[in-house]
Amino acid sequence: MPPLALYIHWPFCLAKCPYCDFNSHVRAKTDVAAWQAALFADMAHEAALLPGRELTSIFFGGGTPSLMPPALVAGLIEQASRHWRLAPDIEITLEANPSSVEAANFAALASAGINRVSLGLQALDDETLHFLGRLHNAAEGLAALDVAQRHFARVSFDLIYARPGHTPESWDAELARALALGTGHLSLYQLTIEPGTRFATLVREGRFTPLDDDAAGDLFALTRERTRAAGLPAYEISNHARPGEESRHNLTYWRYGDYAGIGPGAHGRRLETATVRHKKPENYLRALAEQGHGLADERALPRAEQASEALLMGLRLGEGIDLAALGARFGFPETALIDPAKRAFHIGNGLLREEGPRLIVTEAGMPLLDALLAELVPADLVT
Repeated sequence: MPPLALYIHWPFCLAKCPYCDFNSHVRAKTDVAAWQAALFADMAHEAALLPGRELTSIFFGGGTPSLMPPALVAGLIEQASRHWRLAPDIEITLEANPSSVEAANFAALASAGINRVSLGLQALDDETLHFLGRLHNAAEGLAALDVAQRHFARVSFDLIYARPGHTPESWDAELARALALGTGHLSLYQLTIEPGTRFATLVREGRFTPLDDDAAGDLFALTRERTRAAGLPAYEISNHARPGEESRHNLTYWRYGDYAGIGPGAHGRRLETATVRHKKPENYLRALAEQGHGLADERALPRAEQASEALLMGLRLGEGIDLAALGARFGFPETALIDPAKRAFHIGNGLLREEGPRLIVTEAGMPLLDALLAELVPADLVT
């Protein structure tokens, strides 16, 4: 049986960041006992459909899962071990905000079973953190990182770049500081203005102007050059790691493996079926009470859709895709997955390359990935 990943969504935050379009909610208080019962029941529902699988990763995302009581985190890990066989080297990640309050829980979270933490530093200076709406300052963030590195075997942190007015010189200096902090993984995201966010409103009102695409592209190229030179090459378009420290959980998504998703708004993909939970916390709890699970929608995925999604995600990876293996998996010839003429054209232009059986987007192609995917991946696959 293929291995399985488990995603657990904790939807609560102390404040909503102006760039964030994730399913996060601010509530004055939470009923921890009610949430424990709901998440336990939701996990049991997924486990009944996925018996006998080995769990290779658990990921606590959000929201702000570092706000979860460590006892609840421990309880969820223990429940997972009852439902599935845990891999001996299972990766158990928790996303955390770098506030001093949450950092104080790191020792307890490590004791609960967390062995990898992903810190939302987002920037290393106070002015940028204020612009991004973060509640911590730079000193607090670095202090939390130090605590995390003492308690967890593996640590990653996020930074947001390509901010308004961001120059290659300032990003180069910030990136050099980040690389010197000694973590084995960095998630480096360009600032995007998502519909429905506070930033989208501010841009519409003319309060600030996003960095233009050419300038953002220069920063992207600089990012890949510097991380590669430091021994943390990009293994996915926005994620950089020392060899062996890649996020196994996220690789499950990008390699189109099965994962169960529980908690408000959580998505899952299992047994050729896409799942999504109710987004609003209150609706999620109501669904659990009424039907024993938090599912809002469950949809069988046609083979053509699966193949297209696997192509779209796999080409984001530095390892690329094995077209023959993908075709065999979903029942399509290679020529139906990617048109041979387009493949040859983009190889000739240096945007794609072949390495054994794998098709890989080159360094020159990665800045153009969205346009390249739209060109390569057919909207409709036919046998």
